Amino acid sequence: MKVCFCGLGSIGRKHLANLLRLCEERKLSVEIHALRNEISGQSKYESISAQQLDRLLAKQVNDPALLDQDYDITFITNPSSLHYSTIAAMAGRTKHMFIEKPVFTDVNERVSDLNLGIDGIYYVAGPFRYSEVIRTLKNAAIEEQIYCARVICSSYLPDWRPETDYRGCYSAKKELGGGVALDLIHEWDYLTMIFGFPKHVFCMRGKYSHLEIDSEDAAFYIADYGALAVELHLDYFGRAPRREIELFTRGGNITGDLISHTVSFRGIQSETPKILTDISFQETMDDLYDREMKFFLDHILEKKPLNNVEASLRILGLALGKELP
Repeated sequence: MKVCFCGLGSIGRKHLANLLRLCEERKLSVEIHALRNEISGQSKYESISAQQLDRLLAKQVNDPALLDQDYDITFITNPSSLHYSTIAAMAGRTKHMFIEKPVFTDVNERVSDLNLGIDGIYYVAGPFRYSEVIRTLKNAAIEEQIYCARVICSSYLPDWRPETDYRGCYSAKKELGGGVALDLIHEWDYLTMIFGFPKHVFCMRGKYSHLEIDSEDAAFYIADYGALAVELHLDYFGRAPRREIELFTRGGNITGDLISHTVSFRGIQSETPKILTDISFQETMDDLYDREMKFFLDHILEKKPLNNVEASLRILGLALGKELP
């Protein structure tokens, strides 16, 4: 396979490492090209070092016009603000695309203008779709009568990449697509997986903390599903990391912790006893990314149709507090 990566920052390197490992396991040859800026320095937190990249890349350029015209797969892993233009530039050069979240930064972008191939696979990332915690909560949502859900994703931005100055990172810069609404869009992705799309969303977003950034550091939502309600809290300034979803049901509370990978049940009086036991899953975030890459690669090798770009645009609308049909 001939593969192009448009952007090779931390997330691009993670996807590249997973792709190479899977191709080696399946005895698939792969040639890697890249559209990227020069990388200065190296962090121990990177999946692949700058030196390793130089050995792995058969071709690397900083101008899209210098890329080839016949890629099997293109990974869109550059800043979110560049996604739409990069997808448009690569649509005629590649059969399939893996697009890092969020799909775009503007809900008014027209997918129809991208001229995506009819037979192509266009996948927008969402690793929590492969979480056993989310799978368990989705099953609980089917089996239990849920009144409402409370969701929080809170962490301290300067702790994300300890070896770098947080003020210069992508998340801190609004013009690059940073800010909690887009950066933490995973929450809306898995909420739509569990509950579908809400009827109405009320949103408040802004900059509230001491952090030296120009992007939004908090967002708060209330979603009306008719039969249930969801409240969602996102922030960059929580000193104690939390990523949880709590379901308030007729029989009690069910809490999924996406950091510890556990599901707990409190006060449950249920007709389905099989969900009454607390569960701890032996999985990590790396496992979720690995499952996601397997899912994507399987669709390509088995030629299974897949295109979730339009659905991801609707999720973007929820994150930005703009309701889409």
